[in-house]
Amino acid sequence: MTFLLSRTFVSLTLRPSSSSSISMANLTTNAKSRLRGVVFDMDGTLTVPVIDFAAMYRSVLGEDEYKRIKAESPTGIDILHHIESWSVDKQQKAYETIADYEKQGIDKLQIMPGAAELCGFLDSKKIKRGLITRNVKKAIDIFHQRFEVIFTPALGREFRPYKPNPDPLLHICSTWDIPPNEVMMVGDSLKDDIACGKGAGAFTCLLDETGRYGPDDFSVTGLHPDFKVDSLSKIHNLLETNFDLSP
Repeated sequence: MTFLLSRTFVSLTLRPSSSSSISMANLTTNAKSRLRGVVFDMDGTLTVPVIDFAAMYRSVLGEDEYKRIKAESPTGIDILHHIESWSVDKQQKAYETIADYEKQGIDKLQIMPGAAELCGFLDSKKIKRGLITRNVKKAIDIFHQRFEVIFTPALGREFRPYKPNPDPLLHICSTWDIPPNEVMMVGDSLKDDIACGKGAGAFTCLLDETGRYGPDDFSVTGLHPDFKVDSLSKIHNLLETNFDLSP
């Protein structure tokens, strides 16, 4: 069951100043919403970005097709969705190519700075934490084993439909027995993570380390994250400032 919550867009952006302060805009209510769960993306959010997605897409699609699709989809290419219409043999070759790039990513896997500390904070507040990725379950298992930070549930692309469809997030909310409007989706992709969170009726937080996204991107996609940060380390303060974190 989907619980939708109407709320004012709040933008929190880390300014490049010595004080490293978080600025807030357009906050028109003092009432704090309850938050009982946080769901994270993995690649580029909980882990340092290492996969060369542009090279992967070129290898799967070919240079000409890659350029055509990129021009038609300036916010990003949904490679998994694109190859679903291909023949079985062609799909298999594409998945093998994708798996090769993902294996390279696993070999270089690093936890994102601030991730372990943020998880410790969530644990101290008894806030549940889950994970949704378009990577495979094997990558999730290696992440859990290597860094000893466990997310439950943790869904890979074996769970269908995958992001940006809201079903994985709704499944986690159902498993937790927590309505989506008491959950936050955190990720670095506007078209995947923020779309998934918005579709489920959850709060959304866009991790944008490099300033990739701006107002034009939000307007074009119609996807406006509730919060935007450039570091996981800023989410701790964001949660304490804006939410009721009582069990």
